[in-house]
Amino acid sequence: MACARVPLDEQQVTEPGPLGKERTLPALHPDRKEERYFVPYKPLPEDSTPAEVEEFLEHAKFITEDLEWLLALPHDKFWCQVVFDESLQRCLDSYLHHAPRGLDLAALPSSPAVAEMQRSVHRMVFLTFLRMATHKESKENFLTPAVFGEIIYDNFLFDIPKILDLCMLFGKGNSQLLHKMIENIFTQQPSYYSDLDETVPTVLEVFDTILDRCGLQCEGATAMEPMKLNAHKQPTAMTMSQQELVDIILYLCDSTTTIHAFLDIFPAACSSFHSHSFLDRLTSFYETAVPDLEKALRKRNFDDKGVQEDAWKRLSHSCRKMVETAHLVLHHTCLQPILEGGENMQTFAEELLQHFTSFLPEKRFLSDYDEQFPIADDISLLHQALPVIDETRTSYLLQGVESAWDSVGRRKPQSQIQLRTSSSSFVANQGAVGGASAASSSASFNPQEVREPGEGGESLRGAEAMLDVSRKGNNGAVCPVSGAELESLLSCIRDLLPDLGEGFLLACLQEYDYNSELVINNILEDRLAPNLDKLDRAMPRPVKEEISSVLSKRSNVFDDDEFDIFRRDQVDMSRIWKGRRKGESARELLDDKQHIAEQKARYQAYETVVDEVVIEPGESAASYGLDDYDDEYDDTYDMNQVGANDLDGDSLLNRRPFTVPQVLRKGNKHEDVDEGEDEDEEEESVQNNVNRDQFVQDPALLRERAEARRAAMQQRKGIRPERPSNVVGRAKGQGQTLETFLDRRKKEANKSRGANHNRRTMADRKRNKGMIPS
Repeated sequence: MACARVPLDEQQVTEPGPLGKERTLPALHPDRKEERYFVPYKPLPEDSTPAEVEEFLEHAKFITEDLEWLLALPHDKFWCQVVFDESLQRCLDSYLHHAPRGLDLAALPSSPAVAEMQRSVHRMVFLTFLRMATHKESKENFLTPAVFGEIIYDNFLFDIPKILDLCMLFGKGNSQLLHKMIENIFTQQPSYYSDLDETVPTVLEVFDTILDRCGLQCEGATAMEPMKLNAHKQPTAMTMSQQELVDIILYLCDSTTTIHAFLDIFPAACSSFHSHSFLDRLTSFYETAVPDLEKALRKRNFDDKGVQEDAWKRLSHSCRKMVETAHLVLHHTCLQPILEGGENMQTFAEELLQHFTSFLPEKRFLSDYDEQFPIADDISLLHQALPVIDETRTSYLLQGVESAWDSVGRRKPQSQIQLRTSSSSFVANQGAVGGASAASSSASFNPQEVREPGEGGESLRGAEAMLDVSRKGNNGAVCPVSGAELESLLSCIRDLLPDLGEGFLLACLQEYDYNSELVINNILEDRLAPNLDKLDRAMPRPVKEEISSVLSKRSNVFDDDEFDIFRRDQVDMSRIWKGRRKGESARELLDDKQHIAEQKARYQAYETVVDEVVIEPGESAASYGLDDYDDEYDDTYDMNQVGANDLDGDSLLNRRPFTVPQVLRKGNKHEDVDEGEDEDEEEESVQNNVNRDQFVQDPALLRERAEARRAAMQQRKGIRPERPSNVVGRAKGQGQTLETFLDRRKKEANKSRGANHNRRTMADRKRNKGMIPS
C-alpha cells in the first residue's frame, strides 16, 4: 500500500506480477490500470424511434455505470485510469462535443426517462472533470502541484477547447466550482496562459469567417489582398441558401455564448483577450454583420416560420452576449483596477475613455451597449474616483452616445434616464463604503429589467421585436430569459436537488430574478422567502390551459373532407381550379376511361371460383374461410345438383370458365379472342402465350422456322435455291474444282459486306428473335 503523507507521484507499491512474483512499481504505472472500455457518448437523434430511444438509454446507462465505478476508485487507481486509459478520454471528449447545449430546443428530452438518464450522465461527467482538476483530495491523497501540472498538460487531460466547452455546458449553476477548478488548472500549470494567447487569434477568426461567408469585406484581407477581376462574387446574406444562413447564425450564437461563459467564469482570461485588440474586432464585427443578418432574416421568405423565429431568437441572444462580453472585458481590465485603487488609476481611466471614444463610430453597437450598461454610470464612477478627469471629454462622449441613439432611429426610454440618476446616487453612496461594492452595483445594473417596450412610442428593432411576445407569460409579465435558458436553469438546479418539483423551482427562480446560484444557496441554507416556504416543494409545473378556438366548436357538413383547411395542414391544390381547366376539351373528357380502370379490380375478384372445398380430417370449415354448418338451415328450395361436377357427369353441367369482359382486357391479340372461336384456336392461343412467356427460345427451333419461311417464300416467287457454298475444297496438292474456285473468289469479294462490320445489326437481329435476353 502507499505510504501516508507522501505525494502520489513519489509513492511505490508492491504488487504480484503476471507470473505471481511480487514486484515494486511506481504508484502511477500503466500496469496498474484496470482493463475497462468506456463507450463514447452518442446523442439521441431528432424524431427518434422507440428503438433508438431504447438504444440511447442503454448506451447512457453504460456510461453512467462506468463513471460511477471510476469515481469510486481510490486516489492512486483513479489517476492510473485517467492517465493511461485512452478510452476514458475519448468518452469524455465525445460528451463535450455532442452534449446538447442550453439553447438547443430540439435537443430537449422527449420523455422523463430520457431526461433522467441525460441528467445522470451530465452529472457524472462533471464530477469526473472536477476530480481530475483537483490535485489534493485529502492530507493523505494528493499530488505534487508541479507534477500535477505536468500530468494534465502532457497527457492533454485539459486544454483550452475543453475548458471552453466545460464553461458552456456546466456554467449555469456551477460557476463557483468551475471558477475554482479552472483557476487551479491555470495556477498549477502556467503554460495554459500561453496556450490561451495562441487560441485568441483563432477565436477572432470566427468573426472573419462569418464576414467572409456573408460577402462582407474584411478590413484586414481587403487591405492586403486586392480582389481579382476574374474572382467569383461571394454570396451575401440575402442570396445564400436558407440553410446556410441558419447555419451561420447557429455558429455565431454558439461561439459568442461560449466566449461569454468562459470570460464570465474565469475573468483572469480577459487580459489575454484584451491584449489582442479583442474589443476593436468585436465592435467592428457587430456593426458590420448584425444589421446585415437582421435585414436578411426580416426580408427573406422562409418556408418554415418556426425556423425563422428560432433564428431571430438566436441572433438576438448573440447580440446580447457580444455586448455583455465587451462589458466583461472593460470591467475586469479597466473599471475593476480603478475601483480597487492603486498607482495606475489614471492610466486605466485613460484607457477606458479611449475605448469609449473608439465606440463612437460604431453607432449600432454603442446604442445597444448603452441600453444594457449605461455609459453615463461608468463616467460618473470615473468622476467620483478621479476628480481630475476632463469634463469636456466626458461631455463629448455623452453627446456621442445621444447621437448614436438618434442615428439608429431609436429614442432612449425616459425610465432609463430617471433610473440613471438614482443609480448614480446609489453608486456614490456605495463608493463611500468601498470600491468593490460599487463595482458590483455597476455590474448588476441592467436597464432591460425595467424597460417597458412600447412605452413613449418606442419601437422595437429586429430580434427584440420577435422576442417581445415570447418573453411574456400568460399574465403579461416580462421574463428576462428565453425558454431554452429557463429549461437549462431548471436542469442545473435539478441536477443538485432532484427531489424538488419544477413548479416549486419556477416560483423560486421568479422570486430571485432567475439567479440559479441564489436559489440553490437559499434552499440549502433554508433561507427562502416566506411565500416560498408555504409552497409544496414537490409541486409540478403548471399546465398551460389552451383556450379553445371557435373553429373547434363549429359544426359543418364539410367537416373532415379533403378540402377542410381548418383540420388539414395540406390540401391537394391540383384538384382546385376556377372555371374550366386550361387545355381541357369535351373530347378529352369523353376519352377519359379512368372509370373503366377502377372497375377492373372489381371484375378480377370473380376470376377465381371455388366449386368444392375438400376439408381434411380434424379441421373445420372456419379454417378455410367458410361458415360452419347450420343445423337450422332450410334447404328445401336449394337447387344443388348432386354429382353434376363428377368426371362421368354430363359435360353440359360443367361450369363455364369465367371470361373477363372485352372492354377490360389488355389490347393484345391473345386476349381479344371472341367467344365463338373453336377449341383449336383457343389451344393455339394458349400455346402461343406459353411460347411468348419463355425467357429464351430454342435457337434450333428458331432456325428451322426461318429456313421454312425462306423456302416457302422462294417457292412462291419461283426462285431456285442457291447451291451451298463450298470454299473448303479438296486437300492441298489435289487441285480444286471450278465451283470451289468461284466460291472462294465470291467470298473474297464480298467478305467486307457481312463480316464484323455489322455486329450491331446482327446483335439486334438475334435479340429480336429472342436469342439474347434483353
